[in-house]
Amino acid sequence: MRKRTTDTPASEPIEKKTGVAHFFAAGRYSIQGFRRLVQESAFRHELLAFVAGLALFAIVGASFAEFLGFVVLMAILFSVEAINTAIEELVDRISPEISTVGRNAKDLGSFAVFCLLIANGLYAAYVVFF
Repeated sequence: MRKRTTDTPASEPIEKKTGVAHFFAAGRYSIQGFRRLVQESAFRHELLAFVAGLALFAIVGASFAEFLGFVVLMAILFSVEAINTAIEELVDRISPEISTVGRNAKDLGSFAVFCLLIANGLYAAYVVFF
């Protein structure tokens, strides 16, 4: 059995990995997802904000717990950005024409990212200024 690609007919079954092979396959899929996400300018901006935030936290002498909080919030932001990108890709594939449902799905994903950007910004402001 082959792994399904965009050129493989939908009727062909997907080979499921188990055990250690599943672990390594999942790692490959995650790397592929990261490579895809790096193509998004919003994600690249978020990566720059992450690096700038780490530098700023170091400059103000943030505690380990504050650094950890920032890293966790950024990891959640990266995750939601990945899900938002996945939603956008699916909507564009399933419904290439402009539709209210597709627009709503994309807007909701964007709102989720926005909420985390605000949360990260408020947290960084708290650590830096208070």
